[in-house]
Amino acid sequence: MKPNTDQFRIVIFLLALSVLAGVQISLADTIKPISMRCEHMRRPIGIDASSPRLSWKMLDDREGARQTAYRITIGFDSAGLMSEKRILWTSKKLNSSANLVQYKGVPLQPFTKYYWKLEIWDKDNKAVQPAISSFETGMMGMDNWRGNWISDGIDVNTLPAAYFRKVFQPEKKIKSARAYVAAAGLYELYLNGNKVGNHRLDPMYTRFDRRNLYVTYDVTENLKQGKNAIGVLLGNGWYNHQSLAVWDFDRAPWRARPAFCLDLRITYTDGSTAVVATGYDWKTSLSPVIFNSIYTGEHYDARLEQTGWNTADFDDAKWREITLRAAPSKNVVAQVMHPIRNTEEIEVKSMRKLNDTTYLFDLGRTIAGVTKINVKGEKGTVIRLKHTERLDKNGRADMSNIDVYHRPKDLSDPFQTDIFILNGNGEESFMPKFNYKGFQYVEVTSNKPIHLSEKSVTGYFMHSDVPAVGKISSSNPLIDKLWWATNNSYLSNLFGYPTDCPQREKNGWTGDGHFAVETGLYNFDGITIYEKWLADHRDEQQPNGVLPDIIPTGGWGYGRANGTDWTSTIAIIPWDIYMFYGDPKLLSDCYQNIKRYVNYVDGISVGGLTTFGRGDWVPVKSTSSLEYTSSVYFYVDANILAKAAKLFNRDADYRFYSALAEKIKNAINTKYFNAQTGIYGSGVQTELSMALQWGIVPEASKQKVADNLAKRVVADGMHLDVGVLGAKAILNALSENGHGEIAYKLAAQDTYPGWGWWIVNGATTLYENWDINAPRDISQNHMMFGEIGGWFFKGLGGIKVDESKPGFKNVLLKPNFVTGLSHFEASHKGPYGNITSSWKRTEKGIEYNVVVPANSTASLEPGLSAAQRIYVDGKVAGRKVQLAAGQYKFEIR
Repeated sequence: MKPNTDQFRIVIFLLALSVLAGVQISLADTIKPISMRCEHMRRPIGIDASSPRLSWKMLDDREGARQTAYRITIGFDSAGLMSEKRILWTSKKLNSSANLVQYKGVPLQPFTKYYWKLEIWDKDNKAVQPAISSFETGMMGMDNWRGNWISDGIDVNTLPAAYFRKVFQPEKKIKSARAYVAAAGLYELYLNGNKVGNHRLDPMYTRFDRRNLYVTYDVTENLKQGKNAIGVLLGNGWYNHQSLAVWDFDRAPWRARPAFCLDLRITYTDGSTAVVATGYDWKTSLSPVIFNSIYTGEHYDARLEQTGWNTADFDDAKWREITLRAAPSKNVVAQVMHPIRNTEEIEVKSMRKLNDTTYLFDLGRTIAGVTKINVKGEKGTVIRLKHTERLDKNGRADMSNIDVYHRPKDLSDPFQTDIFILNGNGEESFMPKFNYKGFQYVEVTSNKPIHLSEKSVTGYFMHSDVPAVGKISSSNPLIDKLWWATNNSYLSNLFGYPTDCPQREKNGWTGDGHFAVETGLYNFDGITIYEKWLADHRDEQQPNGVLPDIIPTGGWGYGRANGTDWTSTIAIIPWDIYMFYGDPKLLSDCYQNIKRYVNYVDGISVGGLTTFGRGDWVPVKSTSSLEYTSSVYFYVDANILAKAAKLFNRDADYRFYSALAEKIKNAINTKYFNAQTGIYGSGVQTELSMALQWGIVPEASKQKVADNLAKRVVADGMHLDVGVLGAKAILNALSENGHGEIAYKLAAQDTYPGWGWWIVNGATTLYENWDINAPRDISQNHMMFGEIGGWFFKGLGGIKVDESKPGFKNVLLKPNFVTGLSHFEASHKGPYGNITSSWKRTEKGIEYNVVVPANSTASLEPGLSAAQRIYVDGKVAGRKVQLAAGQYKFEIR
């Protein structure tokens, strides 16, 4: 029996209509504001910013998707915002594509939760379903603290860490509670026996006598009606540095016994508040943490444990009174940044039992972090956990490459070694609270026989927990491993500030910080870390403009070598943050500091040239002129200052520093550039690449200089011959000037010297020296050669910032389709969304796929041969293409 034709058509029509309607509803649901942030954090609590920054992204997959207008409304509750009641401030509807806005309303109040509603209009000027987020203010100033700074009043050289406690009872039913904790040193906070939060090493390290950080915790769920107990364990950190080393932290001007200040602010259901604060009514006792050093290790005597010390019913009759202390500084501000956490649990790859008292554990990779041990043994058994990056010829843990700067006065403070003394009560566990290390191997020794298995030790990768925003993949496993190792090194050296290495020094070397900043920003959302570190720069800067080359510092580093090539962090990092995020605040905050720094260098320079610097550190074999390399960075700083002056409408400064930058460039070219030959200095890789990377070369000579650099690399056997300054510049100098093939061959080189040489020799992080058997400078987890991790995105994926439209408002797409790869993909989650640049070889040529996020655009200009063109749907599109938001597929042939 055949169906009635008309009925059949009606059914099909209705089905199609319903499907179409469903698609329309689905599309409407997918167009919305997302990733709403305040101060670049998701729903932060405890912020001090008087004009907080609000930012967002637009989710809209349609081609040409863009935001035509926005409106922000701020109030005290989400329901009120939706009904337009209890409105505190509104931006009104603004016809703008901006997605980063500063609050400009009435002054914000402390300890207040604010909700903000975001409305946006799409490319058709149609309103999109609004979204709501929140932020919460903290102290908003020193006057709002209620607590006293307290300590245990013991001598600064006392080794055990101190416990503190207080019992209190809420008077009414609790609605919410916040704990605000500032410390000189490190702490762990407990409520009713449980550790609050999952942060490690709070607060972050600063110049303690000039600025201290406090952290805010939501402790509503930690409290109960009835008696409650607060417990604090206070560690040394960088504040009371008892270990001896060449950096003189033990003689820091701020050094004292650790102290802290706490306000526990409770809001009751009737709207009233109460504050439980540090003061005379707290008590203190020494803890089982009998020694703790951020630099060397932690010692724990389980026999001294006081069970229940942080609970309400604990008997503290034998505890002592606390001592009141002055605040370390008069500048206590909110710590609004991604915290340090244990981010990855790493099982032991292998274990060797050497004898009844000695075991060697191998994690299979190098990390920064800590180990946890579970063990049974007799009371008083002393267990040592020695952490190293490598083994000696006998297969034992070898400390020789990382303990070179440790200056112990005796054997009581072994380097990178934890000591655990058992109480004998069954299985016990230990993980240090106030220390981290750089290691792959853990050698466990005891003074009495113990039984351990592979499960007895666990490693924890530990670092500032910055969200990942970048990813690459390729047809060459070496490239993928190198990218992964670079990220491992970057994270291993991110602990509230970027460091050089997680074992030997843990110092915030300025050069290492700016050499690797683009790698960090392409791969991770690190703005909060860099804003904090540049505040450290401002704290450390001398009145005359000079900066130390490790920041923070206890005084070391204001020497003769802390010049432009290292301390250009003050200019380069704020500029790069502006380029990657489109956020000028850090650049504005540092403007006067950059100016003082440039003025200082100008004052000690002769004719625009300076020798103030450290030079091309750890080169392969060739050396470069110190005056040349330092003067190049002097130009970089002056040029950034001039551009910042223009951005901030400082016309007189713009004219002055533009002229200064031009003077420096001319001086460099007059003395070091041979225009006829196209050679800088002696023609080594660093000198040629730095001139290209930093814009020193006259436009008419760029190709000649780039060709000379390529020839030099070929003459050097297609291998690197650079130190840290050349490593920052060389790949970019080649790939941006027509020599992407040679740049790739250098990046993928797997014989000495090169990044790949480390990988084929088992590296899972980056090293400090090209020569893995060098007699010195051989840390196996260093970031100073880390620019390659950013170059993958720039040189192969071609994802680059557009200086005229920063924050990837317009993405420059300049991939190099190198013959050594059959496919390559890079993606980066920028301020507007995910950018993807992906290419693969086909029988016809290159298939190139691009994703441009909503509310942004892209300029496509790949590295092509003279005969190649871009094709769209079989038609020639030329050699350059301008793209709106959307997904695109091109052919290159």
